[in-house]
Amino acid sequence: MKQVQDAYIVAATRTPIGRSHRGFFRNTRPDDLLATVLRAALAQVPGLDPKAIEDVICGCAIPEAQQGLNVARIGAILAGLPKSVGGITVNRFCASGLSAVQMAADRIRVGEADVMIAAGTESMSMVPMMGNSPSLSPTIFANTDDVENYGIAYGMGLTAEKVAQQWKVSREAQDEFAYRSNMKAVAAMKAGEFTDEITPVEVAERSVDLDSAEVSVTKRTVSLDEGARPDTTVEGLARLKTVFAARGSVTAGNSSQTSDGAGALILASEAAIQRFGLTPLARFVSYASRGVPPHLMGIGPIEAIPAALRYAGLTLDDMDWIELNEAFAAQSLAVINTLGLDPARVNPMGGAIALGHPLGATGAIRSATVVHALKRHNKKYGMVTMCVGMGQGAAGIFERV
Repeated sequence: MKQVQDAYIVAATRTPIGRSHRGFFRNTRPDDLLATVLRAALAQVPGLDPKAIEDVICGCAIPEAQQGLNVARIGAILAGLPKSVGGITVNRFCASGLSAVQMAADRIRVGEADVMIAAGTESMSMVPMMGNSPSLSPTIFANTDDVENYGIAYGMGLTAEKVAQQWKVSREAQDEFAYRSNMKAVAAMKAGEFTDEITPVEVAERSVDLDSAEVSVTKRTVSLDEGARPDTTVEGLARLKTVFAARGSVTAGNSSQTSDGAGALILASEAAIQRFGLTPLARFVSYASRGVPPHLMGIGPIEAIPAALRYAGLTLDDMDWIELNEAFAAQSLAVINTLGLDPARVNPMGGAIALGHPLGATGAIRSATVVHALKRHNKKYGMVTMCVGMGQGAAGIFERV
């Protein structure tokens, strides 16, 4: 790609992350969550003319039902953006939101746009993990001796078990990692570390009086992620049963939580920054995605991170803050140990085991996290990286300006 100009993040925000099915967003539509963060991101740049926005690119891992029919365009309309602003929904599963940021940045970097919005939204309460009617190609199963192709149909938990076995990640190490994720998240919340990046959301709870047949509505505002467990202990995690393999090591406690949430970032060229009097938060530096064997999908960042660093002309030592999506403790530890990541720089405020993982929204959410964290802690370079279902990895690098 021939780059002609830089792309800067000038606004970044996200909703709190809710637990799926029983959490505070269980009755909130994903297109409404998207509209909420789009409006909130625009509120961060009051000088920007919305008509200057070229497009809204939104990541979504299961783009059907309540988040189908091009949820990016629907969210833009619900948010009140000018009708001239387009919308496109992209799907790279868990890296969908990060790919949206990369695509928006690339449009600016090659000179095809000056202002773009990148976002992600996902409701795992309303749309199940595999969708409402999954139908894999029968050819996938044609040769059952080809474990790499057969791995496409593996449940995510089984791929984590495979990684734990091959990279020799013990149950004890996984439970300790999960414990630390929760403790870091709880401490960060108490310290107000998430305040800058989160847009509070009002949710409505409806109840019916069976005697009077009257419906009452109670409204409340949620402003913190719902998943972190302050009472987590290593001993409690050790008592949990494995859920994917009888003699395995992966449990609900050392896996990411299914979740609901959305995030959005506004990206602009230097010309747009000067024209509208905007203040850049960070520069988008580089991005890489790589494929890996589907049955070992959790190792994707092992391939993607070195590529993103190479494109940026940087090293791991340059990375001050790394948001590594904790799909599972097993794969997170395999990545950390294989690449030699500094644990102190990885998920300083906890990760998806504690905070949640709303699939296609996670990349945009964690991009908002790293952009604000770099500013708040006066750090220079940050990375967002994750494994991706069916055998991929992605990584994106940001620079505070």
